[in-house]
Amino acid sequence: MKTKDSETSLTRRTIIKAGATITAGSFAGLATQGVWAAGSDKPEKEEVRVGFIPLTDCASVVMASVLGFDKKYGIKITPTKESSWASVRDKLVNGEMDAAHVLYGLVYGVHLGVSGPKKDMAVLMAINNNGQAITLSKKLAEKGAVDGASLAKLMAREKREYTFAQTFPTGTHAMWLYYWLAANGINPMKDAKVITVPPPQMVANMRVGNMDGFCVGEPWGARAIADGIGFTAITTQDIWKDHPEKVLGTTSEWVVKYPNTARALTAAVLEAGRWIDASLSNKNRMAQTIAEKSYVNTSVDVINRRILGRYQNGLGKTWDDPNYMKFYNGGAVNYPYLSDGMWFLTQHKRWGLLKQDVDYLAVAKSINRIDLYKDAALMTKTSVPKDSMRSSTLVDGVVWDGKNPKAYAASFKIRA
Repeated sequence: MKTKDSETSLTRRTIIKAGATITAGSFAGLATQGVWAAGSDKPEKEEVRVGFIPLTDCASVVMASVLGFDKKYGIKITPTKESSWASVRDKLVNGEMDAAHVLYGLVYGVHLGVSGPKKDMAVLMAINNNGQAITLSKKLAEKGAVDGASLAKLMAREKREYTFAQTFPTGTHAMWLYYWLAANGINPMKDAKVITVPPPQMVANMRVGNMDGFCVGEPWGARAIADGIGFTAITTQDIWKDHPEKVLGTTSEWVVKYPNTARALTAAVLEAGRWIDASLSNKNRMAQTIAEKSYVNTSVDVINRRILGRYQNGLGKTWDDPNYMKFYNGGAVNYPYLSDGMWFLTQHKRWGLLKQDVDYLAVAKSINRIDLYKDAALMTKTSVPKDSMRSSTLVDGVVWDGKNPKAYAASFKIRA
């Protein structure tokens, strides 16, 4: 009887052996003919339903299907548009979809049973870095609240219930919002009301006065500016440069059942991310594609500006941001660093979503399928880092390196 480890090793040997016979010039043609979809590497499931939420960072999933990168690896990706992250969660857990463009922290929350039904989960790859934003209402700007410090002063001066929205309780947007508020002396659990709103509904809810601010992925921050109702207080890349964001997520059960399919899916989305980042014309074509009603359903211009790093904050400031949303960046974007997953766990503990400390590293190792990612990276000729941990300095000057997650989680003065 073969174990999962032995099957993985066999597959790796098969790929390495095949890869050694392929020259750079012949790779594309051979792969198109199904070099990775033959014999023991043949995908067990050829049609793959991949859920997505209408956000700019669904682009590599969509373009993998539209441009045929999926066929190159012997599968057919069927992108399925979902209305909310709760819907994505439920359909992943009950098997209605195979995988999804999904919030990093949602996957971890489901795995530990703190954001709905408990289910063992898997992260196949990171989809993008950067490209989210915290948007505040123009009404706050009129009162002088134009950034975190001035927002804190306003909230201290004018006492009322301030409402902020995120997209899912354990998700990335909730964690960016909480981290930023706390870095400015605002306790999101005590000093404000926090609500959950699906991404495409953020702008409409701000328009009717249901919230003072929100954190969401593009293009909805840019859309609030275009509609004249909000402004960008901070981009998430200014909270954490090159932060992890969406991932290609699925259940552990699905990976065990369809390992070759998981590998092929990862390779197709990885290659689509490389295509997006390769040129200005590719970004333009991507924006035109995902702006369509069947995907994000907004104007091309609203998507295009920020995907090219051309920012305006809605209050007259414009700038070119080199840390705009990236889908590949030489492969640096996509590696499922263990430290990235662990960071979300530390914040879940900080804000009381996790009641007790867990074995942070062990949980990350069980979720982040670095083994499958490395196989897909080999298939797509993507370089991988030597270390599964990375170090970053966040907006408050605190360094996160994954070395002592329990102490890190307990170190914040403002917490639940």
